[in-house]
Parts: sequence; structure tokens; C-alpha cells
Amino acid sequence: MVLDRLAGWVSDLTTLHELTERLARTTTLDSALHELLRAGAALVGARRGLVALEPADGLGPVTTIGLGLGRADLGHIETIPRGTASAGHLLDGLPAPHAPRPEVVHPDLASEEDLDPRHREVAARLGYAASYAVPLDPLGPSGTDAAPGTDAPGPIVPPAAPGPAEPVAPEPAGFHGGAPSPARPGTSGAECPGEAGRPASATTSGTGTGLGTPVPPGPSGAGVPGAGADVPGAGPGTPGAGGGVPGTGPGGPPRAAAAAPDTVGGVSRPGGATRTGDTAGPAGVTGVPGPAPAAGRGCATPGRLGGAVWLYDEPTQPVERQRHLLALYCRYAAEHLARLLELTRARAALATLRDGLLPARLPRTAGVRLAVRHRAARDGGGDWYDALPLPEGALGLAVGAVSGSGPSAVAAMGRLRASLRAYAVMEGEDPVAVLSDLELLLRLTEPARTATALFAYCEPELRRVVLAGAGHCPPLIIGEHRTEYVETSLSAPLGMLSCWEAPSVSIEPAPGETLLLYSDGLLHRAGDPMDRSFARLHAAAAGVPRALRHDPDAVVDHVLRTVLPDGGTAGDRTEDVVLLAAHFV
Repeated sequence: MVLDRLAGWVSDLTTLHELTERLARTTTLDSALHELLRAGAALVGARRGLVALEPADGLGPVTTIGLGLGRADLGHIETIPRGTASAGHLLDGLPAPHAPRPEVVHPDLASEEDLDPRHREVAARLGYAASYAVPLDPLGPSGTDAAPGTDAPGPIVPPAAPGPAEPVAPEPAGFHGGAPSPARPGTSGAECPGEAGRPASATTSGTGTGLGTPVPPGPSGAGVPGAGADVPGAGPGTPGAGGGVPGTGPGGPPRAAAAAPDTVGGVSRPGGATRTGDTAGPAGVTGVPGPAPAAGRGCATPGRLGGAVWLYDEPTQPVERQRHLLALYCRYAAEHLARLLELTRARAALATLRDGLLPARLPRTAGVRLAVRHRAARDGGGDWYDALPLPEGALGLAVGAVSGSGPSAVAAMGRLRASLRAYAVMEGEDPVAVLSDLELLLRLTEPARTATALFAYCEPELRRVVLAGAGHCPPLIIGEHRTEYVETSLSAPLGMLSCWEAPSVSIEPAPGETLLLYSDGLLHRAGDPMDRSFARLHAAAAGVPRALRHDPDAVVDHVLRTVLPDGGTAGDRTEDVVLLAAHFV
């Protein structure tokens, strides 16, 4: 019997280990939410589901992702009144209906008399007959449950210790279930932190093991871990007797009465309802600790992140063992989602800063049409571009790259671009003077940083372009009769010489030709050596269909798709991509 139960226990831990490892390999919020849905569906035996991400701090992002549900299906579900929908109950911090734990169970939607008519209608239309929903609550920075909508973490109730004959197995890597602490038989609920306000009826059908140590199922095959008398040491007068919670049954005095009403998420409810930040185990024990926060992380937990709902095709509900495993998995998943959420917000803030430092739109100048494509690096690169009208109908075009990545590179890019604009207005007709001034500024103000730049002074009416480069890739001329690189003079990047100066180059594009300026990120992302990358770019430019060569937008799109198979949409960690096309009419 013990060996069978131990085998079931090891099987559960192995399953959790595999699922949490798969979740830990996700690097984006979207992929983590999809993995959460797939793993949860496997644990509770459902075929479809959805997760609603709506952080309690109100800072977003807010999204709904479905498993086996199309956009139209999610739209139908969103028409259910929020207060009666399973996810809406959890997101608003309302007490779970007919359940002492923070879960929403609808075992048979068609037979529930008090179910909202719209909820029943949507369920019938989409073909699901039951649902099971749980919240996504990460731990606070101190390792405690963060109360939704507040900064103060709530208490954690240590789970009761298993009986003396309970086998103990090591935790799998990547999973932290929280070590159980010894229970004190005969202790009232009011004397145990977090127990006040929970009625005895909330824990009348479980064991004293809690969620900190999973209990293998009994030999009866009912799938309920540690139910009834199968728990070792669960006799009268011992922890686990009569429901397995110290202070209940014949092993101890009656539990204290419910405490004053609790408030969660601005909603007052009786003390008998389970605190929303808790996670319930198979015994109904709340507040079980999950994975410990990373040491030194120091990030604020955004409270409740959202809710996950799984849908069944037939009337049913997960058994206690399935709920137990899902609660452990969701606690780990919520911690992982909180970290990815913080990272997503940081990247969004960086992207907003970068977009604000680049041109909001391209100018319109007679005789030339412009198009640009910018694919930003995932961690924020320093590639930039500019197009600014100059006196006497001239146009200044610039492309550059700052060394490094991250917020510091983005800020340096903004300073360099602003300086170049000022120099271009003052002496734009001499690109060498513009880059010489930029070299001097960079060397004096940021001696530890280098940059490359290319500046072109265009006179569209004369179809004349004068350009100079500082360590930057040569531009391309694309036309009916030629596709060739502009032979610019070799020069070092800005900031690498005590005095920079290289001769400028003058070209005269023919009507219908396009001047293509780009950043070296386009070549690096291709993954080939530089000579092969240049050849690949040349072939892509030469292969632009003749019917598209008069449209600069079509030219840059074709080149981007040809050089980069993913079109530059897959964000590289450090390399930006910039393509700036000027088509002369």
C-alpha cells in the first residue's frame, strides 16, 4: 500500500517537474500564457480554456488568450456579465460561489438554476457543459501572498505536518512547494496565523498535509490524495484525524468562530469566505506557500494577475487530486508570469522612449519619395535614422548606429541624432563638416562610446546627392539599368580617432532610381559572414520586381523579406534593423 502511494506521489511530482520546466523555458508573456493553458488542460482533463490577464495594479497589459477557442468564441464569452462570468469573479476579487476556496466551479451549467441566462446561452452556443476557474496570484517580494489591489502582503498559513509514517521525497528541480511545518494538535483556529475567519466547514474533507507536501492517492483508486483513513497517523488524537486539520474532529477542540468580515479588492465579505489571495489544496487549506521569489529580485508583485478557466464538453469537475496539482502549478506559473510581466512592461517603456526619439513621420519634399522600415531589437539597440527638410528645398538623410544596447544606447542614440540635426541645419551642404562636428562632440562628451553614421545632402530638383560616411555601410543605388553600392571612402567610426575627416562622394541618381540607406543590423541579422551578407543584400535589391521599383515602400519590404526570412519581425536580442529608401522621380 505504501509503495503504491509513494509511486503515485513520485508520478505527481514528475508531472509537475516536467510542466514547470516547460513553462520556465518560455521567454515571452504570450508564450507563457499559452503554455499555462495547455498544462492546466492536461492536469484537469479539459479540452478548451482561456486565461484573462488583467493585473490588479491597473498598469496592464490586458489580454485574453484562448485554447481551442477562436476570436469569435472569446467574443461571445466576453458578452457574459462580468460579475457572473468565472474569470470576472476572480478578477474582481469576489468570493467564489458555493466554494470556500478561491476557485469558481460550475460542474453542470445547464442544471444550475441561479446561473445567469446569458452565461447559459453562451455555454450552449459554444458547446461546453462545465467549467473550472482558478486565480493567478503570485507571491509578494517577502514570500507572502500579496492581497489583490494592495501593497501589503497577507499572511501565509504553514501546512500541517504529515503523520510520522508519511514518506518524504525530495522536491524536483524547478519546483518549490513550500516546506511543511509541524502542526500543534489541539490548537484553535484563532491561535494560528491566517486561520481566523475561516469556518470549520471549509476544511471538513481533507488531510493535514496541505499543499506543501503532495500526498499520493490511496489504493482505492479514487484519485483523492490522502483521503480518509489512508493517511498514516490519521487516528484519533493525531493531526489529520477527522478531516486532517489540527483543531478539528476528535483530535482537538472545536475551531474558533469566524472573525470579522474581510475585505479583498474593495469588496467586503464574511469572514467565512476564503481570502482571495490564498490557494486551496485538496484539504481546503489556504495560504500555502509556493515558489520562493528570486533572491535580490526586488520587484513589486502587481497583485492578482488574472484568472484561468478550463471548459469541459460534458458535465464534470476535477477531482481533489487534480485541483491539488493545478494549485501547485498555478502558483509557480503566477510567479513566472509576474517576472515576464515586469520584463514586458520594461520593454514597452523602452520602445516608447525609442519611438519618441525617432521621427514621427517622414517629410514630403518635391522630387523625392521616402519610405522607412525600423525593426527594433528586443533589448533596445542604438540604430537610428533621420530625414529632415533643409533650406532651399534640400533634404538631409541620415542613418547611424550607436555601440551597445539597452536604455543607455537608446538615450545615446537620441542625443546623437539631435546633434546631427542641428549640425545639418547649419552646414548640411557639407556632409564632411557635419560628421566632423559630430565626431568632436562624441569624443568630448562620451569618450567611452563609438558610433557609425552616414549623412547625405540631397537636392531632389537637381538629382544630386552628396554623402559622407563614418564607418558605416555603403548605400545602394537601385534602378532599371544598375544595382550597385556607392563607393564611399573608408573611414573609422566616430569616436575612434583623435581627428576624423574623410572625403565626400557625389552621385546623380537617374529618374526612377532609389537610394537605399541601411544599418549594419540588417547584415548581422542575416547570420552570414559580412561579404556574403553584402552579396545577399545586393541580390535582394537587384531582384526587386520591375513593377515595384517605383514604389519605395514596396522596395524596402521586398529587400527586408528577402534578406531576412522572417521579415525582421522576430526581435533579435541586440541588433536593430533600419532601411531608409529615397526614390527620385
